[in-house]
Amino acid sequence: MSKGKVTVLGINGHIGQHAARAFHEAGFSVTGFGRSNRHPIAGVGFIEGDAASLDDLKRAIADADIVVNGLNLPYDKWDKGRAEALLATVIAAMGDSGKTLLFPGNIYNYAATDRRITPATPQRPQTPRGAIRVRQEEMLAAASKAGKFQTLIIRAGDFYGPNTVGDWYDQAIMMDAGKGRIHSMADLDVGHAWAYLPDLGRAFALVGEQRKALGRFETFHFAGHYVTHGALMAAIQAASPAPLKVVPLPWIFLQAMGLANGVMREVVKMRYLWNNPMELVDPRLDALLGPDFGTPFEVAVAETVKPFLKRKAA
Repeated sequence: MSKGKVTVLGINGHIGQHAARAFHEAGFSVTGFGRSNRHPIAGVGFIEGDAASLDDLKRAIADADIVVNGLNLPYDKWDKGRAEALLATVIAAMGDSGKTLLFPGNIYNYAATDRRITPATPQRPQTPRGAIRVRQEEMLAAASKAGKFQTLIIRAGDFYGPNTVGDWYDQAIMMDAGKGRIHSMADLDVGHAWAYLPDLGRAFALVGEQRKALGRFETFHFAGHYVTHGALMAAIQAASPAPLKVVPLPWIFLQAMGLANGVMREVVKMRYLWNNPMELVDPRLDALLGPDFGTPFEVAVAETVKPFLKRKAA
């Protein structure tokens, strides 16, 4: 018997795929929503539609008890109110339904000087992108506190996982693995918050299962793997059958690319996230997930880099 119905908006995205799989494995009836079904998941249905269409969103979530908002715009398309407008359409589709909306938060809401970041830490964004994320969460808080629907935010660090593209492993860390080198994003002794996507997807499902015991608006911080850049480099080297040299990421080169590439220009603006040790902490979520939750860091890294190392060997 199904535990309930879940619609995952943005089924093709990083969190969308993994949340859909986790909810399905947890016993929910799951449907994905997107322009296409690029990554079909056995047992998960699909509804084709446009996220900018209120009618399409209403149709997609009509029977859902839980809605996972995995929608996101290209990195250089967040400004001019576009990110808020996309979320406003989702909020309008949710209406006064009383459904549960699961929303993936990130660390942009906080200042570089914040070190141990809990759900109670004041949000002090230092970039326009961070201010957008704060406004989005304020929109959700207002709707939920007005009794329209429940919002559960799960904030996490940088995504990584097997068979993903368009992430930091794909576009930076492992981009020269075929040449025998890997890139460190910053000084090797600086810590960084990472979220292994299969684990994060399961966290979404577990929080969703507990929704009836939670408030109208709740924020959780997913600890994931908080490790130094040096520890990450060592884990990649340990997973590789051939030697890999660690070299710094050429940020100057990326900055030059940003003169003509809007996405790269926005990426460089967020460099402070790599240079500062910002750890997500939440004992409450840790207790909900349980003491044995999560994939060991070395195993998660090995699974993530396996496709890159296979290409290198070929």
